[in-house]
Amino acid sequence: MRMDFGLNLEQTQKLIMTPELRQAITVLQMSSLELTEYVEQQVLENPLLELRDHDGERAEEAEAAREEDSPAAAGKKEFDPDWVEYFADSSDLGLCPNRGQREVIEQPGYEQFISHAPTLVDHLNMQLSLSRADKELKSIVRYLIGNVDARGYLGISLEEAGEQLGVGPEKMQQALRVLQSFDPPGVGARNLQECLTIQLDLLQEDNPIVRQLVEEYLEDLAGGRLAKIAARLNVSPQEIQRAADILKKLEPKPGRNFSHHDEIRYIVPDVVVEKVEGQYVILVNDVAIPRLTINNTYRTVLAKNSAADQNTKQFVEEKLNAAAWLIRSIEQRRLTLYKVANCLVELQRDFLDHGVKYLKPLNLKKVADMVGVHESTVSRATSNKYIQTPQGVFEMKYFFSTGLSDASGTQVSAESLKKMLREIIQEEDPANPLSDQKIAELFGQRGVKISRRTVTKYRDELGIPSTARRKRY
Repeated sequence: MRMDFGLNLEQTQKLIMTPELRQAITVLQMSSLELTEYVEQQVLENPLLELRDHDGERAEEAEAAREEDSPAAAGKKEFDPDWVEYFADSSDLGLCPNRGQREVIEQPGYEQFISHAPTLVDHLNMQLSLSRADKELKSIVRYLIGNVDARGYLGISLEEAGEQLGVGPEKMQQALRVLQSFDPPGVGARNLQECLTIQLDLLQEDNPIVRQLVEEYLEDLAGGRLAKIAARLNVSPQEIQRAADILKKLEPKPGRNFSHHDEIRYIVPDVVVEKVEGQYVILVNDVAIPRLTINNTYRTVLAKNSAADQNTKQFVEEKLNAAAWLIRSIEQRRLTLYKVANCLVELQRDFLDHGVKYLKPLNLKKVADMVGVHESTVSRATSNKYIQTPQGVFEMKYFFSTGLSDASGTQVSAESLKKMLREIIQEEDPANPLSDQKIAELFGQRGVKISRRTVTKYRDELGIPSTARRKRY
């Protein structure tokens, strides 16, 4: 067997993921808030980047300085006021004058303002500080408050808490009663039954059927099996319905109405669409993103007659290329975002004019073909971004949805079908709610062919209960 060795030249095309390309992709899929943080971090790492936030103010200051140095301004300096005497008067500087000519207006103290809403623990500790309990009992209640979860339930047993504190069962029961007397009603409960019972006691509800539902039939009640409960209790379904309505007024999670640390999330729209004189105007919301420029001071290092060593020149050149590429990537992101938003406005104009019922099915490929980019580019441009429209603020992915065809062949989006489904259920007779199969038939009468399974899927996504749970006796 003979083997030959030789050299061959081949020319092939490959897509290489360079650091610059990876950065451009990262910048494209960032939201405005994320991009702002990223730019600020890059400014700290790259000495050639600098912010350009106050160009207008610097231009005005430079213009004012040139006017002061001009010959015309030199003749006016003799009329400058005596600043020492002006500030010594202090009558119009908001200061308290010595002669008492001006009335002093008392301003509210900063202690009256808070930066965030109180949490459940803060609310309970405030009530504990106003309680008449003795010092020892307060320390036990404070320990229990520290074990209350976000729902308002006590997350530790009294036996375990008593062992850790070295306190007897009687004292723990006393501390639990103090905690459960606080606002919101039902706080400090150990399970759902106890939570609802505490609230019924505070309301002085003496209906025995309501009490029995809480103690024995909560699971059947959640499943909408009212007729089964009525047969077991030997009462009419109407009485069970009335008792269930009372329970629906109670709060199963007392703590959810209070704020939690770091739970506030603000949505800053990346694109704003406004209707001006019948036409939609698209604005890319990049106001919060710092304006970048390249520091000219370091460019002298790259000059031919520069005395800088080779390592310094190489470092400055790398940072200069990185800075220029970042600025180019941000501008490319803005243009791509504008083109995609413009395409969405063109394709979903009926939605912008009339609402969700007119939202059309749309996929990434159609938008990518119109914009002239790849589908992945459209996906990155719309991920984690929001658009503000006359119909409200939506995630940009909201406009991409599947749909079905109606009798005329027109595509109807899933969101539009969900809107129609909600309207059908709102118009139904509560005593005889529509089944999913009947709803599918009503869709067919409106020219939309849809299966019962799809109706069930959309109903679950909307959080609408089943037929049995919607029935009113």
